[in-house]
Amino acid sequence: MSTQIVLPRILQIGADAASKVVEVINSLGCYRPIILTDKTMVELGYVQALLAQFNDSEQLPDVFDNTIPEPTVASIILALEKVKSEPYDCIIALGGGSPIDSAKAVAVLATLGGEMKDYKFPHIQTQPGLPVIAIPTTAGTGSEVTKFTIITDQETDEKMLCAGPGFMPAAALIDYTLTLSLPPRTTADTGIDALTHAIEAYVSKKANLYSDSQALAAMKLLAPNLREAYRNGKNKVSREAMMLGATLAGLAFSNASVALVHGMSRPIGAFFHVPHGLSNAMLLPSVTAFSIAGACPRYAMCARTMGIATNVDSDEHACGLLIKELQQLNDDLNVPTPKDFGIEKESFFEVCETMAKQALASGSPGNNPIVPSIEEMVAIYHGLWSV
Repeated sequence: MSTQIVLPRILQIGADAASKVVEVINSLGCYRPIILTDKTMVELGYVQALLAQFNDSEQLPDVFDNTIPEPTVASIILALEKVKSEPYDCIIALGGGSPIDSAKAVAVLATLGGEMKDYKFPHIQTQPGLPVIAIPTTAGTGSEVTKFTIITDQETDEKMLCAGPGFMPAAALIDYTLTLSLPPRTTADTGIDALTHAIEAYVSKKANLYSDSQALAAMKLLAPNLREAYRNGKNKVSREAMMLGATLAGLAFSNASVALVHGMSRPIGAFFHVPHGLSNAMLLPSVTAFSIAGACPRYAMCARTMGIATNVDSDEHACGLLIKELQQLNDDLNVPTPKDFGIEKESFFEVCETMAKQALASGSPGNNPIVPSIEEMVAIYHGLWSV
């Protein structure tokens, strides 16, 4: 059976890749860009560094810096109004996963119209919108190389998964030097997000030879470097490994899909405003323990690739080591439980069934080695409280 692989047209990877933005825009046949970003990128000077590259004043981008973490329909509408106010022909998305996800959504809506809910899975978006040039500043989401965007409907507290090659950025500039200023908490959350992408892509029912190669390569880079990047953010070797690992993990899950961790993670973020990578981290050990029986050899390969098991270890022993490592990783990176995050127990337990139903409706749990029932997902949610 063949597998369709969707990639950006241009990948620029390595130190100072972001300095090629004008060259990349011109190679795409575009001339009138707009930058979609957030105020942190302005404060850090990253926006000004991009603007300084444009020698032609007529090509100098306008800037919209009001994207928000975990973008909502309301925030997308504001950005869309700005993008439609002038004849922009491409969007530069600068920042973490949220500005890039916002840009992908706005690019499609600006060209094709409609509302965000019209693009919610199971709809598959094939027609592209405005070209997006994605410049990630975190090593985690992989959004710069994926055909997905996640937008929250603030009226229903649902994180809508929108999918299809039409959401794939036209270009991605992968510059690890932009991650050197990341604080430890963001480094940890985005790093575990990337590791989750790699593991879930490898055990997904939609895994294929291409995605397997990307997922395993990502694990080899991420697992040995995540703790060091967290403890010593100025370590360029670890930062570069994390950045490339996150991109490879993005390529893997974009072409194999994520599974139960992501399905259950999105509702936690929507209801309780937990950052996406952090809610993934909360779930990864317990969901892995639930799922291992359905793909023991694959999880064992994850453990061996991550360097926590050897070829001498049986698959069962390797899987046990994997669960212990994921639990220890959460401890080492100070990942809180929902209780520690400040969520009230009654509020959390009250919506567990609703969250489970939303997770199932997203389609991601259907890719899991073991597809859970609503009751099993509720039990996993409950278990998070007493981890």
